[in-house]
Amino acid sequence: MTITQSSNYFQYVQEWDDCFLALFPHRFDYIWAEHSTSDTAVEWKTEIRHPLSDRLIRQGTYLYGVRFGAETNYCLLDIDIGSLYHPRRDPFAISRIVNALEPLGLVSYIACTSSYSDGLHLYFPFGQTQSSWQLAIALACLLENAGFKLLPGQLEIFPNPKPYATDGNLSLFNAHRLPLQTGSYLLNEAWQPIWGTSQTFVAQWQLSQGRNDIDSKTLKQILKQAKRKHFGISGKAEKFINDLNAEIELGWTGYGQTNRLLGRITMRAYIFHHILSGGEPLQGDALVDEIVETAHSLPGYQEWCRHQHEIEHRAQEWARCIENSHYFHFGDQSKRSEPEVQDPELLAAIDQSPSWNQRQSAATRDRIRRAIADLLEKNSLPARATARFQALLKYGVGGASLYRHRDLWHPNHFIGSDSNQTPTWDSPVENPPDPPNFSTDSQLDCAGGESNWLSPPSLLITNDGDNPSHQASSDFTPSTPSPEVSNFSPDANAHASSPEPTSGVQYVQEALRNIRASQEAFQEAIRLAQSQQERIRSEAAQQRQIARMQQFLESGDPILVAEAVAWAQVNPGVLRDDALPFSLFTGTGELGDRLFILTQIETRTRELGWSEEQVVAALGQRFAKEYLLMLTDLELIHWLVYLSNTPRK
Repeated sequence: MTITQSSNYFQYVQEWDDCFLALFPHRFDYIWAEHSTSDTAVEWKTEIRHPLSDRLIRQGTYLYGVRFGAETNYCLLDIDIGSLYHPRRDPFAISRIVNALEPLGLVSYIACTSSYSDGLHLYFPFGQTQSSWQLAIALACLLENAGFKLLPGQLEIFPNPKPYATDGNLSLFNAHRLPLQTGSYLLNEAWQPIWGTSQTFVAQWQLSQGRNDIDSKTLKQILKQAKRKHFGISGKAEKFINDLNAEIELGWTGYGQTNRLLGRITMRAYIFHHILSGGEPLQGDALVDEIVETAHSLPGYQEWCRHQHEIEHRAQEWARCIENSHYFHFGDQSKRSEPEVQDPELLAAIDQSPSWNQRQSAATRDRIRRAIADLLEKNSLPARATARFQALLKYGVGGASLYRHRDLWHPNHFIGSDSNQTPTWDSPVENPPDPPNFSTDSQLDCAGGESNWLSPPSLLITNDGDNPSHQASSDFTPSTPSPEVSNFSPDANAHASSPEPTSGVQYVQEALRNIRASQEAFQEAIRLAQSQQERIRSEAAQQRQIARMQQFLESGDPILVAEAVAWAQVNPGVLRDDALPFSLFTGTGELGDRLFILTQIETRTRELGWSEEQVVAALGQRFAKEYLLMLTDLELIHWLVYLSNTPRK
């Protein structure tokens, strides 16, 4: 029997022949302490600068403990000597604990002392890797429902149901000390210490692992029962999640659904992912990766989505859109509205002030006016509607906003000062572009797989890009022209062709308009400078990441090389591989295929003079697999780097 391990963790330098150390793969943020006497408390410290290596544990200079990563294939119960549940005080408590966990599929454990204090550690290994966060919630729910109190000194579970972080600090799972260190011994059925080595521990682990089988259906039911208590979700938020799930989980059922589905996926991932799956709230690249991964996993994606070639780009657009919107991570106080004001006069003033929708509309109209003024000043305002629409898009105004406020720019309503035409409703005037209809996926989900990136996608179906989809825009007014209505708005008259001013009042008004235009141009220059600074900082961060990955690639360490290769798959053509003893990339700049890597491995194996039996034995020690064809792409890269660094005999 082989030991099942999670494949989604960072590969530190491992001693591949040590099956005991392989049971505890997550080594980041580990704890350590100096050895102490039996009556002295251990003073644990946390090391965050580097992961704990097998060689440090083997050296044994200090006591060590590990935490849990995002996934795990075991859980642990800690019962102190003074606990009500210790066999010395209640001989049947542990049997009751195991009985409480049996519905989840946990029936067998390994018992050992934690240290000289005679506290107990009960290890429950299982075969199928589980989410650490979900498993912690399920364990806590089952034990608390059975009447056990999860308190330090009484009963602790690992992984623990950690709260998500809302203050910017990283929330880590609690750490536990590794077994069989000083003062830790295996226990028999009578809770008496017995002599056992790490090989004995591994044998018992494998036996228990074969008997424990977590039922995924039961796990989901337990999570639903525990949701309100541990997730902290209100009724409205729960309905929001259910509404999003109802739209997302059916996936694609036809063409033209990509934009809508990506929007729903983005909302759920950005607002609720840390609640539903644990960990930190998603943003940036992590949010994009979650959107892409969810889209790939949905039914109908391969058959109906015609944007598979640009799905990452689309996910990036949606991620930027929601991060710049009024939506926020569930539990994040920073984006919530201001506290209620108790002053009656101030409350009355607030009631009479413009609504959020009205303020958004006013800001949008102001941007359009500034853009028109700039085009007029440059004498470059196009005469036709489509050309004018395209020109205004370059000023950061969305297509939906332009269509809604077309009274400010469309030739049917506004004629620039460089035009001598006076349009009439009978004359053939070009219509504006069709309004974007995100609900039918007509702008960003184009037919034929072509992308239209004229404007960023909106999270909201019919509003101004920042409003919730269930709220109507209070400033929306139909702008369909009629013969009885004048073609010109007051703003348009300010810029339209007209005779020279004939009065002092007109002259002063024109001067004031020029002053306001200059002030607005200065403010726009400041905004452009700030945008340029952000771009420079972003490019510098990208260059630092590229340099870091290049160092990994040139390090010769199999683990760091594999991480760099994985990054290069997502960012092809960026890294150089000339420092390696073999080429990882084809002439196109993309990662070479398996056949190429297998050829390199076969060549290097012949150079080393290894027999087939030697290869099989080494693969078994390193990967617990017998044949090269069973290895994943990254494992093949690991193997090739290992062979390249192995000297010839």
